[in-house]
Amino acid sequence: MTLFTDLNLSQPLLDALAAEGYAAPTPIQTQAIPHVLAGKDLLGIAQTGTGKTAAFALPMLQRLAANPANRKPMTCRALILSPTRELATQISESFRSYGRNLKLSVLTVFGGVGHVPQAKALRAGVDILVATPGRLLDHMREDNIRFDHVEIFVLDEADQMLDMGFIHDIRKVVARLPRKRQSLFFSATMPGEIGKLAGDLLHEPERVQVTPVATTVELIRQRVEFMYPAEKNAALAEALRSPEMTRSLVFTRTKHGADKVVRFLEREGIAAAAIHGNKSQNQRERALSMFKSGDIRVLVATDIAARGIDIDAVSHVVNYHLPNIPESYVHRIGRTARAGASGVAISFCDNEERAYLRDIEKLIRRPIDAEDRRGKIVANSADIAAPESTDLTRGELRRQQGPRPQHKAGGRPGNKPANKPGQRPQHAKGGKPGGHHGHGKPAQGHGKPHAGRPGGGKPHRGQGGGGNGNGGGNRPMMPTEPYRPRGDGDLGSMPMMRPVRLPE
Repeated sequence: MTLFTDLNLSQPLLDALAAEGYAAPTPIQTQAIPHVLAGKDLLGIAQTGTGKTAAFALPMLQRLAANPANRKPMTCRALILSPTRELATQISESFRSYGRNLKLSVLTVFGGVGHVPQAKALRAGVDILVATPGRLLDHMREDNIRFDHVEIFVLDEADQMLDMGFIHDIRKVVARLPRKRQSLFFSATMPGEIGKLAGDLLHEPERVQVTPVATTVELIRQRVEFMYPAEKNAALAEALRSPEMTRSLVFTRTKHGADKVVRFLEREGIAAAAIHGNKSQNQRERALSMFKSGDIRVLVATDIAARGIDIDAVSHVVNYHLPNIPESYVHRIGRTARAGASGVAISFCDNEERAYLRDIEKLIRRPIDAEDRRGKIVANSADIAAPESTDLTRGELRRQQGPRPQHKAGGRPGNKPANKPGQRPQHAKGGKPGGHHGHGKPAQGHGKPHAGRPGGGKPHRGQGGGGNGNGGGNRPMMPTEPYRPRGDGDLGSMPMMRPVRLPE
């Protein structure tokens, strides 16, 4: 068995690894570390949880420490780009942990926190800079950092950078880097555009691939459960009450969906927290800290945090919503079964998500077994029909949608607001209604109605005629316009009618 002592690492690094309890490298570390120590460019393809961070952090620390240089203002010697704040924070913590016996400075730069302290630290100069693309570009525009002294450049989780739309930002950063540098490129999958980007960045790279592209971790037991959308909350609460689910990550497709799930779980007495892009950095760090410490057993997240959560002993991953990008499924379930442990991935699937399930099974090149909530495998997912998500009763739809929003005075959305004091009333086309609804009296303050016509008949300009109803110009009523619901439009086909006027 290969040990870290066999990889020609320096003694300060070996001491730090021993203090962390690491003795044997992972396959990606065994293959990558010698190439990086030799100064070669590297293309690494490996799933999350395989030890990619140490694969580039350890040899980078050794190379930088072996060639000390005077720290210059507004420069860095190594630049690591990360897609999310959480991943950037964890990469920085790894550099600080492994380099505890070395005199190298590490700085983390990302959005959601104060800009001025970061600018001050950048102007002083730093050895290792870990950043997200957006905030780094802000500092570049302000001339807080320049890259003419960068010796090593690392692009981590490149495929997620592509998914999040960071490719153009990355190219802007790369354009500022010196041509003579060492470049390291890591990705869990290799789509065509990522392959093209790697070809532009790397020069005669060594390729390291420890698992086939898009192959899910074999130690993860995967299953899918078919249900109505309205049943997902109850199914989630039932599953989380199982003593086997000691630490669970729940993934939703939207930020709003994550918050709704957390509110439901709290009503059910299950402690949970949400982490997504709308949360402040302090809220995200507090939620992660509570999840790591065991204060809460459930963390609800969106895909933006899927690769930024490196927490041991996650027993279960639950896909409350199946991802519409199949690669995201691989990254989600990679949060469990880390460091050789086993794990379980459960996916809730309604009829509208069946297409997403087919794409996922095509990507991972295997069918996912379908199980009922008692744990008995009933069929292969390709042979079982998911329920029609649209065939819900009115009560099920309302339970799924939650309580209706309360509106201010003035009516439902879409109605014309009430007139302000002193403001002339707003009328629809076809004349100004006169008297009160259902009566033939003229409106107060207007001219006299025509004689012989109930309600005054056709009004003069500036005068009010009769109201509709018994004396409103004999306008017939026809209850054919569908009821328009409050808030959501999903109930627009409900058989609730209201009377409308026919045009004259």
